[in-house]
Amino acid sequence: MAKFCSLFSGSNGNSTYIGAATGGILIDAGRSCRQLVNAMKLRGIERESIRAVLVTHEHTDHISGLKVLLKNWKVPLYATREVLEKLAWDQVFGAGQEIHPVDAQKSYEIGPLVVEPFDTPHDSIHSVGYKVHTPDGRKLAVATDMGYLPESVRKVLSGCDLVLLESNYEPVMLSACGYPYALKRRIASNLGHLSNPDCAAELVHLVKSGTTRLVLGHLSEQSNTPEVAYQSASMALQLGGMQEGKDYILKVASREGPQEVIQL
Repeated sequence: MAKFCSLFSGSNGNSTYIGAATGGILIDAGRSCRQLVNAMKLRGIERESIRAVLVTHEHTDHISGLKVLLKNWKVPLYATREVLEKLAWDQVFGAGQEIHPVDAQKSYEIGPLVVEPFDTPHDSIHSVGYKVHTPDGRKLAVATDMGYLPESVRKVLSGCDLVLLESNYEPVMLSACGYPYALKRRIASNLGHLSNPDCAAELVHLVKSGTTRLVLGHLSEQSNTPEVAYQSASMALQLGGMQEGKDYILKVASREGPQEVIQL
């Protein structure tokens, strides 16, 4: 049985658990180690079950708890070679840390899971998402921090049972919020973040490809709300002729704590 739990998701920190009966992984560690442990406890996820930590990229909201976590947990670390070099330079981990450079053209066996990285367009030194295959044939993916969704990513996500997809900002709210102009331009650029309308349009493609569990993630605190993101997605799916509860289940990941574990 595949298990999925967004522990935290938002511009103030991101971490996701994906697992099977005999172990799982964490994707990103963007909140303190204490917060991550507490979130896992709330959802009955044992620390000892974590076989590795996978990092999507080096931005603070994805790695802020990583240094303490690696020191205390002694688990392998997976990230692109460029990100590993940056983390080593910043002394996030020491010489004794087990590291595994990931390549978007290869898959990796981690405990009971097979992990397939894929490149994402973002203003980092090398950003990736992860698609996870469980022993019972389920496919789950985390795809955030993308200025747009290229065909290469659509191909990877198509047919997944569950996808956490970025729904970062509402364009009108971004335009009106208090962010500096340069930050607004960055967020809305092709190397920034995915908007609610762009996310919503992609959800229609996903459900048509067979995806039944949709999770909206990485919402901005200043230029989005869970209600606005949900309504944008729900409207697009309804206009696409799809019925919630029959064709799909739609959730919004919380910025401040773990969502309920989704079991497939």
